[in-house]
Amino acid sequence: MNTQFKKGVLELIALLILSKKDMYGYELVEEISKAVSVKDGTVYPLLKRLTNEKYFDTYLVESKEGPSRKYYKITSLGKKRAKELKKEWEEFSSSIKKFIKESDINE
Repeated sequence: MNTQFKKGVLELIALLILSKKDMYGYELVEEISKAVSVKDGTVYPLLKRLTNEKYFDTYLVESKEGPSRKYYKITSLGKKRAKELKKEWEEFSSSIKKFIKESDINE
């Protein structure tokens, strides 16, 4: 998948996933990878930014397998942002689908 396409949708995917349940970083990378191929190095800066923008809160949970894990929890502001981005994405993708359908490339 085109890198620029991925960058445009990663924020939405992360917000939607965390609106279902809290997750630690690696777990979130695994979930995101089910939708789009992504590397850890792409997701962690995104998580930091979204936390700084108050869309996520974080908390630590002890782990039996190693160091404590940092969990991400969506905030009410994050839920609002998810709804806004989802609406924008649906409008955008609908208009692109229509444009592609009407283009000559399908003939």
